[in-house]
Amino acid sequence: MRVAMLAPISWRVPPRHYGPWERVVSLVTEGLVERGVDVTLFATADSVTQAHLDAICPRPLAEDPTLDAKVWESLHIANAFEKAGNFDVIHNHYDFLPLTYAGLVTTPIVTTVHGFSSGRIRPVYRRYAGRVAYVSISDADRDPDLPYVATVYHGIDLSEFTPREQPGRGLVYFGRMHPDKGVADAIAVARAVGLPLVIAGIVHDRDYFDREITPYLDGDRVRYVGSLGPAERDELLGSALALLHLVEFAEPFGLSMIEAMACGTPVVARRRGSVPEVVDEGVTGFVVDDVAGAIDAVGRIGGLDRRAVRARVAERFSRDRMVDDYLRVYERVLAGARIA
Repeated sequence: MRVAMLAPISWRVPPRHYGPWERVVSLVTEGLVERGVDVTLFATADSVTQAHLDAICPRPLAEDPTLDAKVWESLHIANAFEKAGNFDVIHNHYDFLPLTYAGLVTTPIVTTVHGFSSGRIRPVYRRYAGRVAYVSISDADRDPDLPYVATVYHGIDLSEFTPREQPGRGLVYFGRMHPDKGVADAIAVARAVGLPLVIAGIVHDRDYFDREITPYLDGDRVRYVGSLGPAERDELLGSALALLHLVEFAEPFGLSMIEAMACGTPVVARRRGSVPEVVDEGVTGFVVDDVAGAIDAVGRIGGLDRRAVRARVAERFSRDRMVDDYLRVYERVLAGARIA
């Protein structure tokens, strides 16, 4: 099987620190190559992969402001679709733009929908629903007006995460600094329970960060450590009592939740979007409805078995399981399976 893997070009594959879509692309790509699949990865030129790398964009857009995003996005997508005849399947992770090429090629296209940035992009998905096989990353993130061939939960490379049986004493927030992500609520919970909080991630909304986060940063009880690479991520998540994921939007999946769980660290998360699908209540963490519920959950988090947290993630969210699921998707699409 010959697969064209079309990655975003905001970040490198795999990302040096932030870049959740690129991280998933890397995990799927390397897993497929290890299974003997002939994969060509369309990504930035500095990407690192065992697959064949076909790159036209020299560097990640988010790391080089001199690159015009429209220009390089156009060149990047066109580069892949101009070679569509060389592949059995094109696996698109680039959101809606590549769908507009779907009517120009005969190669089957699988698109992983990594969440809808807004309702304004949905018309593109609807227009090409009869031509492209859509994969959702959670059942909660499905658009009721679209057909899907499967739901494939994200998986992670468990070897990148060190299980720790003894809990730390502090809390952690890991994600973007944005109102949707509930960073301010994480601070409120930590202050209420009297535990230190470490905050990590890129600043996506500077005004929000300056207004809601900066006033509480004291280098001790509330610390901000920036965006972390894999080794620092493993240390931070593994050394925590719990991860706080008090999102204010319909979470499409939530990679940070399973990354924390892979270290044995349970999660306290707000009941939004995919959260009830990802968090096994009373096993890998607690699903709550508000800040008061989160405060109560932190008080009960020590009763969870961190070995059971890691075991459940290994069972449900491994890279190998994700690769198996995508191989089944490719086989169904190549066999002409009806999408429903």
